[in-house]
Amino acid sequence: MQSNIFDSMSARIIAATLEDASAINALVNSAYRGDSSKQGWTTEADLLDGTRIDEAAVAELIARPNTAILKYTEDNKILGCVELRTEKGKLYLGMLSVAPNTQGKGIGKKLMAAAEDHAKSKGIPTIFMTVISVRKELIDWYMRHGYQLTGERKPFVVPDSRWGIPKQKLEFVVLEKSLTP
Repeated sequence: MQSNIFDSMSARIIAATLEDASAINALVNSAYRGDSSKQGWTTEADLLDGTRIDEAAVAELIARPNTAILKYTEDNKILGCVELRTEKGKLYLGMLSVAPNTQGKGIGKKLMAAAEDHAKSKGIPTIFMTVISVRKELIDWYMRHGYQLTGERKPFVVPDSRWGIPKQKLEFVVLEKSLTP
């Protein structure tokens, strides 16, 4: 899947390659954890300590046959990404990340549109995601983009303390969007 999903003068969305793992790792961690994430509105720094992901885990995701990471670049710099994984006939959308200093400029919306195009190109009628339940502003943002709460909740399990140490009890809510009329 190396063809351009979105392409304009200096910006494009294409599938990430293994060579992008380091830059995507840095981007995701800057968007979700640590002081740099507090520049944007997607931070989880007040909810979790630790990192969101590491370079090896990003490379493993890129290499998976049922997973794609799309990257948004401007002038050859990665400013956004999203993980898309086929799971039980649906497309899981995760790790939507935009560089904190560029949030609010429509990059996330473009990545969401590219995710929908990706799902449609594979004949997948539904996209779903999990969001930490206390992230009301983020849940509201997804709902404004057509996602609906399913009522399903999932435990927030951290299989490895490298991926974050919760500062409070957390759980996920599941959101879903149908791509068929």
